[in-house]
Amino acid sequence: MSCRTFTDFIWRVKEQVLKRAVIQKPLCCVQQNQTSRGISLRSKLCYAVGGVPYQMTTAAIAVSLQIFLLDVVQMEAFYVSLILLLSRAWDAVTDPLIGYLVSRSSWTPIGKLPPWLVLSAPFAVLSYVLLWFVPHASMSAALTVLWFLAVTCLFETLMSCFHVPYLSLNMFMGGTKRERDSATAYRMSVEMVAMLVASVIQGQVVAVYNIEKQKNCEELDQAQAAAQSTSSSPTSLQGTKRAFLTSALVIGAMFFLCSLIIFLGVKEQRSPDSPGVKMQMPFLTSMKLLLRFVPYHRLVLGFTITSLAYHISLGNFALFCSHAAGLGPYFQHLLLVLLGSATIAVPIWQVVLLKIGKKSTFFIGIALFIPAVMLVACCPGNLTVFIMMCVVMGFSVATVFLLPWSMLPDVVDEFTMTNPDCTDMEPLFFSCYAFCNKLSGGVAAGVSTMTLQFVGYKSGACNHSDEVVTALLVLFSAVPITLLLLGMLAFLFYPIDERQSSQSPEQIATIDSKGLSSSSDQRAEEILCGAVTGTAPASSDKIQKNERNEATGKFSRGKCAVHRHSADDNENDISETHTDPFPLEPNLKFKVSWV
Repeated sequence: MSCRTFTDFIWRVKEQVLKRAVIQKPLCCVQQNQTSRGISLRSKLCYAVGGVPYQMTTAAIAVSLQIFLLDVVQMEAFYVSLILLLSRAWDAVTDPLIGYLVSRSSWTPIGKLPPWLVLSAPFAVLSYVLLWFVPHASMSAALTVLWFLAVTCLFETLMSCFHVPYLSLNMFMGGTKRERDSATAYRMSVEMVAMLVASVIQGQVVAVYNIEKQKNCEELDQAQAAAQSTSSSPTSLQGTKRAFLTSALVIGAMFFLCSLIIFLGVKEQRSPDSPGVKMQMPFLTSMKLLLRFVPYHRLVLGFTITSLAYHISLGNFALFCSHAAGLGPYFQHLLLVLLGSATIAVPIWQVVLLKIGKKSTFFIGIALFIPAVMLVACCPGNLTVFIMMCVVMGFSVATVFLLPWSMLPDVVDEFTMTNPDCTDMEPLFFSCYAFCNKLSGGVAAGVSTMTLQFVGYKSGACNHSDEVVTALLVLFSAVPITLLLLGMLAFLFYPIDERQSSQSPEQIATIDSKGLSSSSDQRAEEILCGAVTGTAPASSDKIQKNERNEATGKFSRGKCAVHRHSADDNENDISETHTDPFPLEPNLKFKVSWV
């Protein structure tokens, strides 16, 4: 065999090895391309619209349900707090359980998450409308309580079936972490607009309630003066009942329309880092693994405490304006100012967090709420001060809507890198997170109504005692301030800094592809050494044995090495030099030598 023929044989062997490496690369490269593919503006907007149903129904319930049950249904405050607390306790079971069921769902032709959205939406709309339906007056008080408890639990269950898959969809839209954060910012902006619209709708309802109640109080005063009656009729708010039911129908129609938009406008993508064989864990094991993950439970703790503070303060906003500040007729305008400033603040905070980080932005945002409620509590009847502080409070509210939900994908990515064998855990992450948000709302409403019951709040009363006014001041300002300070303390121990994150999933895919290429090149060099020297490539155990022999002074064969260099490099080494017939780089040569 001539030298040229032998050289051609060597390079044919090398070419075969490199081709095998190329065949093994496409899967990784395709995954990397899928991960790096951007999220279109249309997908971001359609995804953002999907958050409208939850925020509109939540805002309507937070603003009006307490007044509806206390003054329209004429239910005692104890039973109102019982309904709210039991419904949140029911959520404690359904939210994580639905998240686990979603994670175990099979892939369908339309994806894994969209079937949950399209099937749960119609029934959620129906249950929401029933929530604002007043049963017949002949129904007993006990049956009325059971009716509203059953309907509330049904609505919470169906809302979880819709909202948990929707939140999880953020992790399956493709794109990079920064693009997913951008999609979250779009969602929060649209959700703030949705809350604004819901507040306008419920504000009109509350305006009808205030007008009708004022009329009834005037009639009651005239009746008391004539010594004919000492109480108002339980059927005296018929116009308010119709207003509540009409608003429920409008919000229900918007719920159904938005569910269609997200179903048709967002395409779910398979997770690029999911292995072929998935580790399916029992529910309790998954929950235990989730709760033991330190970044997650610290984020949840801080989020729950701060969310509880905002729910207590804003949940009593209507009662505070009506009975403590004496600004009931201006309630709708104050609420619009608060939510309008929050809507404007969301894109501003998104820019700020890109500059200074999410954790620092969150501290600045929630700190604004403390002086604002303090000033309002000090001079509650001053309309000008109240309006100015509503603007500041709106900027603070925007942070608790945007930042915690923007931090959660960072925690999910960190968990995925720490536990690569645990797949499809995203719905469980988001469901437990959503449960904590709902739990804080339920606890806030329950604590508020129990406090009002304790100080002597009377349903349908035209005037209230000083104890009730003091309780509303404490619930609106002192309690939220204390909770916000505790929440800030909890967030001090949140360990993830997204700006210093060393490896994102996209970087890991790049590293894996580079590692595969490196190992393939190494194998090619081993075969090349064997072809040149006439010896087979040594295995790892043989190399280790030779190293041990060398340590004891015995003779061992040296290791073969392939050195690549350009044509103008020094070639004085004692080795064979060959020109690459298929060079990967111009003028590339290699040298085979013993080392």
